[in-house]
Amino acid sequence: MNNRDLQFRIGEVYDLDTGIGPAYELKKLDQAAAAMPGGLILKITVVISDAKVSKSADDEIITYSLGSCIGVSCYDPAAKIGGMLHFQLPNSRGHEDKAKRNPLMFADTGMKALLGQLATLGANRKNLQVKIAGGAQVMNQNDSFQIGKRNYAAIRQILWKNGMFISSEDVGGSYARNLMLRLSDGYVEVRSKGNVRVLK
Repeated sequence: MNNRDLQFRIGEVYDLDTGIGPAYELKKLDQAAAAMPGGLILKITVVISDAKVSKSADDEIITYSLGSCIGVSCYDPAAKIGGMLHFQLPNSRGHEDKAKRNPLMFADTGMKALLGQLATLGANRKNLQVKIAGGAQVMNQNDSFQIGKRNYAAIRQILWKNGMFISSEDVGGSYARNLMLRLSDGYVEVRSKGNVRVLK
């Protein structure tokens, strides 16, 4: 049994520690799994219009199927605190009701929420390494809305306004991506079309 494959999802409960999204907890661990060398690695899944933060070195945060959406990984290497946002649309203007129900749907309100929760856990914004993936045109190459490109432009502007810059990225194209952040060392990888790219 591979300890990286052990994942336990216990309901959709609200995370009182982070205030963001559904919490994933471990329950009734198998003795063999608990005794595995290196301990148990918990994979925390970020779904669409969602975000997660963690300060546990045993965690990996991962999001799947980033098409025109963008995944934003933030990691403080000094505090070993990290988080990830999977936002769907570039701006909440004109969508205030939706943003109130779920601020994580939009780049502007989503990043505000993510940065706030990282700070609550003790992360220093000046230390954050920001790596992003997504922003593709996967539905229609002639799409006049250009959501992927608009999402990319939005996140760059939001980060710039916060005095932050993207240290590595894998964006554009016409294919979906998965993004993973490892809390123990800040390792970030993107998987797409059967390939793995490490964002350094």
